[in-house]
Amino acid sequence: MKKALILVLLVIMAAGILFVTSCKKKEEAAVGAEEKVKVVLYVNGTLGDKSFFDSAARGLEMAIDNLGIEGKVIEGSYDTARWEPDITQLAEGDWDIIIAGTWQLQEILEKLAPQHPEKKWFTYDTSVDYSKPGLDNVYSIMYSQNEASFLMGALSAMITTSDLPAANPEKVVGFLAGMDIPVINDFKVGFVQGVEYIDPSIKTLVSYAGSFSDPAKGKELTLAMFDQGADITFNVAGETGLGGIDAAKEKKKYTLGVDSDQYLLFADSDPEKASWIVTSMMKNVDNSIYRGIKMHLDGTLPYGEAETLGISDGGVGVADNENYTRIVPEEFRAKVKEIEDLITNGTIKVDTAIGQ
Repeated sequence: MKKALILVLLVIMAAGILFVTSCKKKEEAAVGAEEKVKVVLYVNGTLGDKSFFDSAARGLEMAIDNLGIEGKVIEGSYDTARWEPDITQLAEGDWDIIIAGTWQLQEILEKLAPQHPEKKWFTYDTSVDYSKPGLDNVYSIMYSQNEASFLMGALSAMITTSDLPAANPEKVVGFLAGMDIPVINDFKVGFVQGVEYIDPSIKTLVSYAGSFSDPAKGKELTLAMFDQGADITFNVAGETGLGGIDAAKEKKKYTLGVDSDQYLLFADSDPEKASWIVTSMMKNVDNSIYRGIKMHLDGTLPYGEAETLGISDGGVGVADNENYTRIVPEEFRAKVKEIEDLITNGTIKVDTAIGQ
């Protein structure tokens, strides 16, 4: 009888220990869940542009995979009437960080961020006006796109004056712009300056599509530039630029991607199209968003300020992929690297359209 009683007591004690341990684990899990930072990325357009917005989404995915945050991408479409109500709804939700970029959302953030000081806000490819009150919870990311665009201009100039298979005798290059706005014009002035750095006699054709979401218009304008003698074009037009790449494939001419490594994005799905993408000017929105979230978690992010990321910060650069190596002679690639170093050390001063 005594042994049976002892056995019963031992069973009860073991069950109690298991219960306490289970409760402790549940409490720890609950605390962990409560502490997980929730981040939402609002895209004032749609994914699938294989450049700018897709790069932003990759940055959030990188943070979800590597930093243990909870995250979600919301596509707001190109309907401007949706943007402010959508972001207002996100601000009223349980998100810790709201990321919403491009100049088109600047005024919306300047209005909503002061109304929700408990939230943290990121914007990218633009900056809020910090002279306005209540924006010390906003972190702005800008990029020296003019620097890397200078490299694209120099590379285009070397290619159009070369004896590469798809280069013609005419010294003409093309620049496809999405919209006539400061950030796109910053690309343009850097590109033109880079072309002229190599050869001032080269003609640069510039076409504005008036949209970031019209591939048909992008193709039409790029075909026209090829018909006017261009043998290489630089597409800075988001989804519209995909039409420029289609035009390069159709005409068997060279083109340069933007924001993401567009050669890699098409290498498997359409190898022929990819083969005409010499390289891409990387605007590393993905890395900058990942960097910002990591700094937030580390407690080192400078809210209330704007940071500009250039070549030396890894904010912009040239996609060094197999196609770049295949198409571009080593001497041209070495020249691009030399120019990159000259920009980084301040020997070459690249013009800008920002603030002008």
